[in-house]
Amino acid sequence: MVEAAEGPARGIKLSETPYGQWQRSQGVPVHEGSYLRDLFTADVAPWPMLGQKMAFVSLADQQQDDAWVIEIAPGGSTKPFHHLFEATFFVLAGRGATTFWSEKGQRQSVEWQDGSIFSPPMNARYEIFNGSGTDPVRLLAVTNLPMALNMYRNADFLFSSDFEFSDRYAGEEDFFSNPGEKVGSSRWRVNFVPNMKLFGLDQNVSRGAGGQLTSFEIANNSMAVHCSSFPPGTYKKGHRHGVGAHVIILEGQGYSLLWKEGEEREKVDWQVGSMLSPREQEYHQHFNTGASPARYLAVRLGALDSRRWGGAVPTNQFEYEEEDPAIYDLYVAECARNGAEVQLPQPQYIAR
Repeated sequence: MVEAAEGPARGIKLSETPYGQWQRSQGVPVHEGSYLRDLFTADVAPWPMLGQKMAFVSLADQQQDDAWVIEIAPGGSTKPFHHLFEATFFVLAGRGATTFWSEKGQRQSVEWQDGSIFSPPMNARYEIFNGSGTDPVRLLAVTNLPMALNMYRNADFLFSSDFEFSDRYAGEEDFFSNPGEKVGSSRWRVNFVPNMKLFGLDQNVSRGAGGQLTSFEIANNSMAVHCSSFPPGTYKKGHRHGVGAHVIILEGQGYSLLWKEGEEREKVDWQVGSMLSPREQEYHQHFNTGASPARYLAVRLGALDSRRWGGAVPTNQFEYEEEDPAIYDLYVAECARNGAEVQLPQPQYIAR
């Protein structure tokens, strides 16, 4: 078993596409590799476009979506901002507010805290404020800027267009205060989630481990979110799919295995604030080695991925009985090392 290294040591490099060239011209850190150990302490630097500190997180050698870590100084705010791509914000630490407006509408403010999720409607103007005069706040934004910039090849167009998508947002008074609606057995359509760490999730047996999972459509955008939780002493079934999912650990401790077919499995340890993103068709499997439930948030392309037009993204999942017995043996050893009790029975393996 090889421990995966953080950052560029894994050898993943972004190709010099229009997005890659623009990203490197911004003068801020770019975190690459298979995962980022700690979003709370990741290096950031001043970004003139926002007027605050930030860093790019470009994992899994992908050019479809990316992540930004934004740090706003105590009592500070970003510059007013708008853009022709989607962004889903998760509040890592702190409290504050975001003010949204259109050129034709009234300003609306949304107050948020650690664990909140919001998404600016397409090309709506917005400004983000730190509500503390003593502590910085940190936010994570997952965007589809790479896809948009590689298509249009002009950042000025994406950040300066005045077109208003009134079909998505027309300044409705209850746009962000509306509690949303459940539109499926485990799917919500909502514009603001006050605290994803406390949101009641739905039972989900398909991924194993007696876990829970709920999906979200946010702010009339095509990018999507799902949140999953699974009990101590258990682990998820392994599966693979297309690139683009950013997995952020909200609660618990454990590790994930990442591997492509025919390659050696890599183990990445995680904690609250870690983030990983599997490569295209890379198997991944999540393991809880703590004393409490583990919960993670996955922000992804959603309907922007053309493979979803006919339904869910095709996945290749294997059952516990089909996995390599070494996976369970490693889990038993890791739980023992962390003083955790294994609850998942050893599978009755299918003869290979």
